[in-house]
Amino acid sequence: MNDTQFRAPERTWASTRSVLFVDFDGVLHRGDAYRTSRGIVSSHPSIELFEYASVLAEALVPYPDVEIVLSTSWVKVLGFTRARDSLPLPELRHRVRGATFHTQFHDSYVWNEIPRGEQVRRYVTRHRLVKWLAIDDRDDGFETVLSNLVLCDVETALGDAGVQAILKAALHDTFRGGSRPRSRQE
Repeated sequence: MNDTQFRAPERTWASTRSVLFVDFDGVLHRGDAYRTSRGIVSSHPSIELFEYASVLAEALVPYPDVEIVLSTSWVKVLGFTRARDSLPLPELRHRVRGATFHTQFHDSYVWNEIPRGEQVRRYVTRHRLVKWLAIDDRDDGFETVLSNLVLCDVETALGDAGVQAILKAALHDTFRGGSRPRSRQE
């Protein structure tokens, strides 16, 4: 090609979206949950499903532009809409814009065998995300992007004050450029 021939410009773009990947079990409530003939139930009768949803909702208040993408196995079990609608707080449900799992993926039949971090990284790559964070009780597949992970203990989930502090700091560090944190008076 000589200098007078047309050369298409390279199209390297990045998304302006701010995304928080959210797992349910071990994050929004302690322990796991199971599908039964009575619906989804907690792994222990004393644990209320989504007991820490309000903790996440409150942490996200200063970041109105942050979207939620579900990175939970609930999407594969229930489908996207039912998984999203399982969130008990409208302020969380309204932020949900997608999921890492989709039935049309060529490998959807083995999705649960793919490391969680790889599931998230595939979404990040496909959507060209720059500003993203994940909150999960699994760290498999996140080895190269640990700074984008807030890791919960399955036994304490977001009920752990230390994890809550880490989440707030990570939200600030990741999303402060995309939206101005609001004070309580605003």
